[in-house]
Amino acid sequence: MTPVTPPHSISVVVPVYRGAETLPALVAEIQSLVDGFRTPHGRAARVAEVLLVHDHGPDASASVIRELEQLHSFVRGIWLSRNFGQHAATLAGIASSGEEWISTIDEDGQYDPGQIGIMLDVAMEEQASLVYAHPVNEAPHSFFRNVTSRTSKRIVDVLSGGKGARVYHSFRLMLGETGRSVAAYAGQGVYLDVALGWVADDISTAPIRLREEFDRPSGYNLRRLLSHFWRLVLTSGTRGLRVVSVVGAILAALGLVTAIVLAVNRVAGGSWPQGWASLMVAVLVIGGIVLFFLGIIAEYVGVVVNQAMGRPPYLIISDPDRGPLGRDSQTTAFTPEGKDFPK
Repeated sequence: MTPVTPPHSISVVVPVYRGAETLPALVAEIQSLVDGFRTPHGRAARVAEVLLVHDHGPDASASVIRELEQLHSFVRGIWLSRNFGQHAATLAGIASSGEEWISTIDEDGQYDPGQIGIMLDVAMEEQASLVYAHPVNEAPHSFFRNVTSRTSKRIVDVLSGGKGARVYHSFRLMLGETGRSVAAYAGQGVYLDVALGWVADDISTAPIRLREEFDRPSGYNLRRLLSHFWRLVLTSGTRGLRVVSVVGAILAALGLVTAIVLAVNRVAGGSWPQGWASLMVAVLVIGGIVLFFLGIIAEYVGVVVNQAMGRPPYLIISDPDRGPLGRDSQTTAFTPEGKDFPK
C-alpha cells in the first residue's frame, strides 16, 4: 500500500499597520487556499493559519482583525504592546506560527497569495529553505522610490560583500523551523532578511507578478524609508566600519603627502599660498568627515548596547479589548453576593 503524502501546511503572516480597508479582501483571497490547493507543478498544500499581527497603526485595523477572527477559524490576531515596525511585527508573527512553512505577505494587496504555490515549487525543486518573490514587472510605486530602492540595495551589497540585499522582498516563503529559530534570537534593530541570511542554507527566488496596491495610503514616508535603509546598513555586517578605517588611512596618507610637498617646496625656496579662509575650510571639511564617521561608529555601538541591555525587538500581549483595558466596553457585569460596589 502506497503511503499517502500529507499536503504541505503553511502559516501566512501579515504584519498589519494600516489594513482596515485591505485586510478583508486579502483574507478572502487566502480563504480559497485553506481547504487545500495544488501548486503549478502539482504539489498538494494548504494554508492552515493566517496570523494578523497588529502593529498599532492609525486606522481601525484592530476592529477589523477581531471581526475576521470571528468570521474565520483559521484567522488569529497577534497583538503587540505598541508600534514596533514592520520587521518586528513580522518576527512576532513568525514566532507565533506553527506550520511546516511560513509565508510572509504585505497587507496592501500588492502580492497575490495565490502565488505562494509558485514559491513552494521553487523551494522543493531547488531544496531552498528560503524563497523570495522576484517581481517580473516594476513595483507599483513612484519612479523615485523604485530607483532609490534598487540603489540602496546595491549599496548594502557593497558594504556587506554579497548580493543578498538585491533579492530581499517582504513576500517570502521559508521553512517553519528556520523562521522560528531566527525569531527566537534576533535582537533589537536586526534587519529580518539579514538575520534569515545568517541561517538559511539555500536562498532562491521565484518569479512573481506584482499587482496594483489596494486603495490605501502607504505606511512608508521618506523618514521611515530612510530608517529602513539605515537599519539594513547597520545590521549587514562590519564592513561599514572597515570603510571608515580605509577612508581614515587615505586621509592620513594625503596629509603625509601634503606635508612632504610643503617641505620640499620650502627647501627649494618656493612659496605656498597662505590664508585663514583656506585653513578654516580644511579644518571644517576634515572635522565634518571625522564627526560623520564617529556618528557611524556610534550607531554600531548603539545596536550593541540595545542588545546588551536586553531590549526586546517586540512584545506580544493578549487582545487589549478582552483584558482590563477593554473592560469599560464590556456589557456584562459581575457583583459578588452580599457586596455593594460604590458607584
